[in-house]
Amino acid sequence: MTLSNRNTVFKAGIAISALCLLIGIIASIETVPVYEHMEAEITLRPDSFAQAFLERHFETRLLAVHFTVLLLALYALLSIVFIYFFFEKTQAPEIFFVAFFAASFAPEVLRLVLPLGRVYEIPSLYLLMASRIILFGRYFGIFSLFAASVYAAGYQSQQQRNAVLIIVATALFVSLSVPVDTQTWDSSLTMISGYASMFGLIGIGTFLITVASFFIAARQRGSGEFIFIGIGSVLALIGRNILLRTDTWVGLPIGMLFLAAGTWLICTRLHRIYLWL
Repeated sequence: MTLSNRNTVFKAGIAISALCLLIGIIASIETVPVYEHMEAEITLRPDSFAQAFLERHFETRLLAVHFTVLLLALYALLSIVFIYFFFEKTQAPEIFFVAFFAASFAPEVLRLVLPLGRVYEIPSLYLLMASRIILFGRYFGIFSLFAASVYAAGYQSQQQRNAVLIIVATALFVSLSVPVDTQTWDSSLTMISGYASMFGLIGIGTFLITVASFFIAARQRGSGEFIFIGIGSVLALIGRNILLRTDTWVGLPIGMLFLAAGTWLICTRLHRIYLWL
């Protein structure tokens, strides 16, 4: 893929992320007032290691979830803008997929469809569509970071479009195959989906292979920068896990710190590797 075509994709990602952020801000007018009533109906909280610790000490606050969703859309926008300007004239195969990872957080604003359903009579079909788009974005994001690690480890194919198509097809297959219960939701404003344990294991496996691939790249390519990129991917994925499931105020800054620090490490070290090539 040429730099021109890649930069066009970046611009599209900026536009989509900005649109998602705008939608989230506008939706805030209607959704914020209903959270107090919804909190009384909560029976389920998200399942994750970090969340298990946080929920023992902190109560659910749906307003915190709301701001988490908005900050994720803002993160997606700022990250892609950062990537575009720093890599506009730099050919780095990995950054193309890192940008997709960042952009995958923008669809999280669709979680606000759930509280909007308390204000307007939204058919369950739209709730189902929103849930599947969110699932697609989440799997597309983690598979994209995995692809970046594979390229770093020595995958030489120049047909990035084929890699993108594979990622899109895989994420679509998963998001469309998972059963979703539009009548049941947890305190992160996420509708409950099936096969959680199985896809959780897939996520853990993808995480481990991604990190290992960056460390392998450090050895194969003789560059210690990839060690820092591997560390950055660990931080980013930990932050991602926290932010996608947190329902407390304390989880928001912790998760965002991990995600932002990890993304900064990945991007700055990749820029340093390819700057003089």
